[in-house]
Amino acid sequence: MAGRDTPSVIYGTQEDYKRLYYSDHMASRRVPVTVMAGYGVLKMGLAMALNGSAAGDDGKLMPYDPTAITGAEYAPGRAYLVQSSGTTATVLYVTMDDSYKFTVADDVYIADNTTTAENLGAITAIDRTTYTHMAAITVTTATGSDSFTTARFAYIAVEGYATCVGILEKSVDTGTGVNAKGANAMLIRGNAVLYTGMLTNFDAAAIADLSARSWGQFTELL
Repeated sequence: MAGRDTPSVIYGTQEDYKRLYYSDHMASRRVPVTVMAGYGVLKMGLAMALNGSAAGDDGKLMPYDPTAITGAEYAPGRAYLVQSSGTTATVLYVTMDDSYKFTVADDVYIADNTTTAENLGAITAIDRTTYTHMAAITVTTATGSDSFTTARFAYIAVEGYATCVGILEKSVDTGTGVNAKGANAMLIRGNAVLYTGMLTNFDAAAIADLSARSWGQFTELL
């Protein structure tokens, strides 16, 4: 686990559980979690994923990545490349702020809207000093013979990004850039009926991951 201070109190607009829950929130199955740093403000109802790395920030939560890749979707778990990867690349470039979504030893994948996602293994270095406008992330395993391009919305994300493990109960601020510290939160795992309209990125794949069911304006987590 990476050592960062994680705030447990987030000050902001008061939010009512009734905006998310139709059922009694006290009856739901919830677990306390630590959310990774660098993803900014994450709103209640957001689908979440678990960092599945062998080291780094393994075991912490991050935003689930929706299956659609169009460049228009809200996908805070992604760090879009600022230049195409090229072939057999082990150094990838993202914005400076997005680089703080990662920790050395996190396992990462690269994807775009055309090429099959590839496992790049663990991050071995994050260079934030050579350039002022972007960071260089060095990975263990080189990309293949296809270039992941910015025109196809290429991005990297932490291993586990594509599997939903629960729903964020309340909004948290994980911070952005150099001052990002992560946050403590509660994750809804099941035994709850939620308002579908309050859920974000809970797409068909996420619904299947949690064996959830839709009932009109409601979503049931079993």
